[in-house]
This record gives sequence, C-alpha cells and structure tokens, in this order.
Amino acid sequence: MSQRGVEIVLGRLATDGAVRERFMDSPGRVLQELIAEGIELTRIEITALQALDKSALRRFAAAVDARLQRATLLKGD
Repeated sequence: MSQRGVEIVLGRLATDGAVRERFMDSPGRVLQELIAEGIELTRIEITALQALDKSALRRFAAAVDARLQRATLLKGD
C-alpha cells in the first residue's frame, strides 16, 4: 500500500478548495491527475478515495484552520 499517497490526496482535498470542488464533480479524473503528478495509489486506494463521503469531506475541510488552506485566485471582475 502507498499510505503516503493516500495522506497526500486527503491533505490536498482538505486544504485545496479548487481540487476538492473538482473532486466532487469527478473524483476519478482528479485522482488520475494526481497520479500523473507522481502520487502513488493502488487500485484499492483509488476505489476507497472515490467512495469518500462528500459531505463529510466538506465538513472536515471547513474545520481546517484557514491558515492551512491554499489560497485560490478567482478569475473575473
């Protein structure tokens, strides 16, 4: 198992709102992008991550101190 990869993915989902929102829409695609970046995940880990409770993930991310959140620049205005 690649526990480190799971930890990295969970950390990104908890602290990077842009990644988290893309994951909510298409978990498989986001996981494949992260794998392409070099994060190692087994098939079992991918399946388990895709099955994460999305509302629980949002609640956890909201509980993470804002100083640990990745800043997101918005397009527009």
